[in-house]
Amino acid sequence: MRNNSFCAGFSGKFHGLMLALALLIVIPFYSQGGNTNAEEQPIIGRWDLTVQMNNQSAPSWLEVKLSGIKTLVGYFVGDAGSARPISKVNFKDGKVSFSIPPQWDNSDNDMVFEGTLENDKLTGVITSCSGTKYNFTGERAPLLKRANTSPEWGKPITLFNGKNLDGWHPQKPNNQWVAEGGILKSPKPGTNLITDQKFDDFKLHIEFRYPEEGNTGIYLRGRYEVQVEDSKRKEPASIYLGGIYGFLTPNENVAKAPGEWQTYDITLIGRRVTIVANGKAIITDQIIPGITGGAIDSKEGEPGPIMLQGDHRPAEFRNIVITPAK
Repeated sequence: MRNNSFCAGFSGKFHGLMLALALLIVIPFYSQGGNTNAEEQPIIGRWDLTVQMNNQSAPSWLEVKLSGIKTLVGYFVGDAGSARPISKVNFKDGKVSFSIPPQWDNSDNDMVFEGTLENDKLTGVITSCSGTKYNFTGERAPLLKRANTSPEWGKPITLFNGKNLDGWHPQKPNNQWVAEGGILKSPKPGTNLITDQKFDDFKLHIEFRYPEEGNTGIYLRGRYEVQVEDSKRKEPASIYLGGIYGFLTPNENVAKAPGEWQTYDITLIGRRVTIVANGKAIITDQIIPGITGGAIDSKEGEPGPIMLQGDHRPAEFRNIVITPAK
């Protein structure tokens, strides 16, 4: 935009004077508590949580960040469901707390999170909407940055042999998965299916098919769900086909009709994911912030398996090939 002629003559000394005045105003503000660096607000960041629920460990996740110059907000992922926004995170003297409304039930009560940050570790209690209290611990999530974002790839590994479930195991005893005619099938809701092998960075090719209103998912390292859902003609969303559930939205909805075979070609390097669905790049080199609901654990710094969701609707898979990075 061209300068207004009325102001064009003001330059040099005037601008220097205004800059000096601005600094005189801003510097005292920050020195009196306006500094919002993570060093001054140690709760800021992403946290991998482990919650003790019904004598078992369940994964959870928390992100705290700034909104403006002093208000803390965030996102929370429970043992199931999507990332939930937190409108305000309270933090003072090492104590952190917030509340969020229920996601799945009709309770009038909010979930309440109360914790203590000490030595860069979180401990505390989560009170569910029903009033049940669960202890949790948390540690700062790893960045998962890679020095080489173009790794040398190893040999492809066929994860499903087309004949049986060798190389896989059910997450729970009530297994419903079967291998028939070169297809890995979950004919009814039951348990998830997990590879025996674990992987760090990789390229994954997988083909899938679902019936009308189908709903399943593919978990990368067992922690990040790529959604598989009957969503043809819907607007792209993180909870529809091709999305990283609750986090990353595809730039295009390329879902086919129920009953048609579809493909994913997924590359995961650290936290950076690229998804090509049905031959089109729909997510390109995007950072996955944290675990999604239903993850096997919150140990993001460790290798993990491929997990196929089997507790929702029927689904079928074939031609599952993974190429690990060397």
